[in-house]
This record gives sequence, structure tokens and C-alpha cells, in this order.
Amino acid sequence: QVQLVESGGGLVQAGGSLRLSCTASGLTFSSYAMGWFRQAPGKERERIATLSESGGSSYYADSVKGRFTISRDNAKNTVYLQMNSLKPEDTAVYYCAARPIYSASSQRYEADYWGQGTQVTVSS
Repeated sequence: QVQLVESGGGLVQAGGSLRLSCTASGLTFSSYAMGWFRQAPGKERERIATLSESGGSSYYADSVKGRFTISRDNAKNTVYLQMNSLKPEDTAVYYCAARPIYSASSQRYEADYWGQGTQVTVSS
């Protein structure tokens, strides 16, 4: 079966860095656009970065632009999220997603597959 397994979360001080990884199995990874989402307590899940199948096209939310970088290694079936200059407001559970698509009917992002999430906590 398909699995997306995130790792790399943790506790970091403001201004610090973390790199999240999401390793996929059970799917043809290079055929999937990948994305990173996050959800803070009491808030909606937020799309923060996506990357095309080849890695040639990317999207970043304004809230992370210039601080976060999404990348992928198709040979390792892994997508990364390098997070620099972290702020307390970046605290959330971070999820990777395979082929995320916005659903007009549900008014939220859906994906073929989601990871289980990894907690990122940024202290001030």
C-alpha cells in the first residue's frame, strides 16, 4: 500500500532551521506532484509549498516565501522542506501530500495520499 512518512520535525528556537523529509513508497513517485501543508491548532490546513513532478515548477505561500524551500529527489522517492528563519507562527503539524488538488466542492485541498504529519514547534 502507499505510504508517505514524514520526519525531521521537532523543537527549535526562533531564527533556527529544520529540514523535513517525506519518503514515499508504493507509488511511482516521479509521477506525482508533491506538496507540504501545515495545520496549527484551531486553524485550517494551509498549503505552504508544492513542487511539480520534475521539480521544475514550484509554489510558495506568501507566509513562507523566501524562508522555505521545497525540493525532491526522485531517485530516493523523497520530498524535502528546508525551513529557515523559523518564527513562532510557523508552529504547526506539517503534512506532505501526493498530488494535492484544490476541491471547489469541499473548498479545501485534497490529495491522493497524505502523510501522518510531523510536529514543528518554534519557541520565541
